[in-house]
Amino acid sequence: MPLSQEEINGCREAFNKFDKDGSGTIDASELKATLNAVGQSPSDEEIFQMISQVDDDNSGEIEFSEFLKVIENQKVSAAQVSDETDTVEAFVALGGNTDKSGEISTEKLRTVEFGLTIDLDRLIREIDTDGSGKVDYEEFKAMMA
Repeated sequence: MPLSQEEINGCREAFNKFDKDGSGTIDASELKATLNAVGQSPSDEEIFQMISQVDDDNSGEIEFSEFLKVIENQKVSAAQVSDETDTVEAFVALGGNTDKSGEISTEKLRTVEFGLTIDLDRLIREIDTDGSGKVDYEEFKAMMA
């Protein structure tokens, strides 16, 4: 998920602000402060993981280009969480539980207008392989994918 020019400019501003010594790199503590400044709050473990994922030269510090990779990875992770939240909300609206437990009836699925041009009955048959007439969260998630 590429960053917009506005996001890149914001990243440059934050990066420069926290590159205290002007070395062109930031270390773990500077990275955490930088991410906090752009609205993210990763744990120390996540910080070290982020650095290891993008630290191409194994310096333990990241350059601006590596920093952009961190922000892009965080943006993708946030989008995935958001997608999962939408799926859970739909599951709950149809009768499932917020902790992803429970089931929803296939009859209820048939009465909901999804606005999709698919054969819902065929999709339910493919997902509800045991013919129980119930769809659990994982089945529902697969159906919505």
